[in-house]
Amino acid sequence: MRRLTLSVSREGRDTLWLLGMLTLAMLPHMGRLPIWCAVSAVTALLWRAQVAWGDGRLPPRWVLLIGLAASVGLTLSSHHALFGREAGVTLVVVLSGLKTLELRARRDAFVVTSLAFFLILTQFLYSQSIGLAVLMALAVWGLLTALVLAQRPLGRPPLVDAARESGRTLLLGAPLMVILFLLFPRIGPLWALPSDAQARSGLSDSLRLGHVAELAMDDSIAMHVRFDGPVPPPASLYFRGPVLDIFDGQTWVSRADRGGGDSEDLVDVNGPVVRYQITLEATHSKVLPLLEATLKAQPPSQQNALQLNRQGLDWTTPNKLHERVQLDAQAWTQFRHGSTQVSAALSEWLQLPAGYNPRTLAWAAALKRQPALADASADDLAQAVMRYIRQENFHYTLAPGGDELAQGQPAQPHQIDYFWMDRRTGFCEHFATAFVVVMRAMGVPSRVVTGYQGAELNPVDGLYIVRNSHAHAWAEYWQRGKGWVRADPTAAIAPERIDRGRPITRSGNSLPGPLSQFDSSWWPQGKAFWEATNHRWNVWVLQYSRGRQTNLLRNLGWDVADWGDIARALAMAFSAISLAGVSWLWLTRERTPQSPWRGLMWRVHRALQGAGLPPPRNCPAPAAALNWISALQSAGTSADVRQRQLADQLVSALQELDTLHYGPPAADAPDARHARTAMRALIKRAQPLVRSIEEGARRWRNLRAQTRHQAH
Repeated sequence: MRRLTLSVSREGRDTLWLLGMLTLAMLPHMGRLPIWCAVSAVTALLWRAQVAWGDGRLPPRWVLLIGLAASVGLTLSSHHALFGREAGVTLVVVLSGLKTLELRARRDAFVVTSLAFFLILTQFLYSQSIGLAVLMALAVWGLLTALVLAQRPLGRPPLVDAARESGRTLLLGAPLMVILFLLFPRIGPLWALPSDAQARSGLSDSLRLGHVAELAMDDSIAMHVRFDGPVPPPASLYFRGPVLDIFDGQTWVSRADRGGGDSEDLVDVNGPVVRYQITLEATHSKVLPLLEATLKAQPPSQQNALQLNRQGLDWTTPNKLHERVQLDAQAWTQFRHGSTQVSAALSEWLQLPAGYNPRTLAWAAALKRQPALADASADDLAQAVMRYIRQENFHYTLAPGGDELAQGQPAQPHQIDYFWMDRRTGFCEHFATAFVVVMRAMGVPSRVVTGYQGAELNPVDGLYIVRNSHAHAWAEYWQRGKGWVRADPTAAIAPERIDRGRPITRSGNSLPGPLSQFDSSWWPQGKAFWEATNHRWNVWVLQYSRGRQTNLLRNLGWDVADWGDIARALAMAFSAISLAGVSWLWLTRERTPQSPWRGLMWRVHRALQGAGLPPPRNCPAPAAALNWISALQSAGTSADVRQRQLADQLVSALQELDTLHYGPPAADAPDARHARTAMRALIKRAQPLVRSIEEGARRWRNLRAQTRHQAH
């Protein structure tokens, strides 16, 4: 590999590295780009890589102009616009590829690097997962390495050295990044993803047969639940979503007005309370699928305020939920809701479309005419339907078959007839909708409820995970004296579908190809650890809101009133980091190592200068011994006899000191250790001479003082 690398020129190697990092920045976009854009970008990168490898010629300018015009035209044709997220990303990707085809000078390299950094930012318009963050962090490291290489134009600096320097730069910038993340004011929608960039749970306020079955094949996470205290049994884990009231023969939909009046909102609860915290993924719906019989719910104090509305057992928000939210809630497993007396409003849940499912309606009428059920209550009728489901060879399946029913588009309009009378195989939505049609045909108000049922325990963090595969549909019927009663006909044919509360144990048998042959004991633990880590990332990083920011500052003793206080805290943090950076630069500044001999010469310099002798001219301090000799000889010519004698003694000591300094003993040391030993010996021999010079300087100062006194 080293020989292969050396066969490429320095410019070619740096260009190939930059192209590789640009490819890494583009890679997550490839699956969502138009085919022409992905092909064009890959073609341009491969073309430029071939030119860099062989030191070939770049394409002429007219080729780039044609490519530019074609890119703009195809973008306009694909997205019907040149502005906006999709069109903008498409243009940036294809134009980045074209820009590499005119990559000649360092200036062009800087432009390509800037485009790559911008592409990294655009990735987070689609996803903010921890995996993507790690991948883009590697891309940032690689692009900084390319910048370091561009700033070292001479020679052939190794890639490893440049990568080490860029990594050091990243580490130095990490404290500033953390401070910006923690303290930069969360203003408006700046921190939220576009509404169409979020994952969605799949629950809807309408239902066609086959929709829930398709959703149940999705293993992605819909919510996390943490219970504070005893966990309800699996059969009680019903997370109530949209309630479907109106049936037109093909589709079930919710009423436009969910308010059923005071009688519909009545809820009586008893038994122990279930306290829990739920983290909901973006649903793109106004309905919040909370644990059934949740009567209290509010966001945690560290989260931004969220308006919640409760009508009976149903929780909604004024606007569709386009971001992840966390709620603290309380629910009761024993409850009763709705009016217990007959009212005109109940007729809304008796309506059936005319001309649809005649065989099922006839079967229901025949059941109602049986003598044993002539005056039966709604509970008795519901039990009779459940017995029929258990006894008549009905089957539960996620894939009802390859026919039209499985796809929600039957060839004939009587979907319930086809399931109830002929096929008798279906998913929970088939059982729930057929049950409601039969009950309405017998004069019992009924409706379909969709949501989630069951959860999986993650042993890593102790949270319960509700996946989209837990999507479920059940029914409610009205009973005098009780109100609305839950009925889950799926439990009559597939009780294991309801009793799902085991830990995560999805085995590796679902792995593709040869991977399924390996021992998969590590797979559940690995998946549980990854999902726990990803949840912490979502909660502590992606959900770091203004409320959490305010709570953090208050815990640190900073009383926060508005975003201005947060801005002041950020300014103080910046000042502290700047001061720490300047201090670090000063402490780590490059210093010239001081020789021990220089310390001796400083003693000589200060002693002679303190004696009143003028320092040698045009000599940096400390002056050398020879320079002081000249100064002493000049001073001795105008002094008295005693001063001239003292000057001669000082000159003699300085000459010996100079001879000792430039003599041969320390020059022939074979290595550094011997050199240090020789220097220590030299300093030891010079110490008496320096002390004699210091003593002579004191005597010189005293003689000068006496002479001056006698003169006065």
